[in-house]
Amino acid sequence: MSTSTARRSSATAGSSTSPERDFDEFYTAHAHSLIGQIYAYVGDLPEAEDLVAEAFCRAYARWRTVGYYENPLAWVRRVAWNLATSHHRRQTVIRRFLRRTRDEHSEGPQPDRLDLRDALRGLRQQHRKAVILYYLAQMTTTEIARQEGVSESTVRSWLSRGRAALQDKLRITEEEV
Repeated sequence: MSTSTARRSSATAGSSTSPERDFDEFYTAHAHSLIGQIYAYVGDLPEAEDLVAEAFCRAYARWRTVGYYENPLAWVRRVAWNLATSHHRRQTVIRRFLRRTRDEHSEGPQPDRLDLRDALRGLRQQHRKAVILYYLAQMTTTEIARQEGVSESTVRSWLSRGRAALQDKLRITEEEV
């Protein structure tokens, strides 16, 4: 978000609390839910905690600006998602490298059932992000569209495709019951 983003009301900006206290309250109010969102995206809780901590550290370093944004949580969420996406890209490069340098061997059988984390990992990045933001962050399609810089119909399309893919991946057959 740029510094031209709308500012909080002057009543909030002129409050008598210190910037550090404001940040502490902000962190306490939002860190847990953001960790849950990023965990659903990356599938690794310690990594999600690290990514969210880094996002909050960046916000703290700029708190005199970020703290006056109309929605500082959106800024922190964007930073956390960007960090998670960068992490995902790095991990993909590492996995490709390791596959090329390892001896070839056949994979064992796949598990009978997929859990939600594995199912989410199988979605395309935009679909996974839309599903997580909609269901875990409880954001509206309008809010997601604004954050991602796309139209609301694009978000609805991502959600529809994400749901369909999850339904296929999480379907329980008669034999599994």
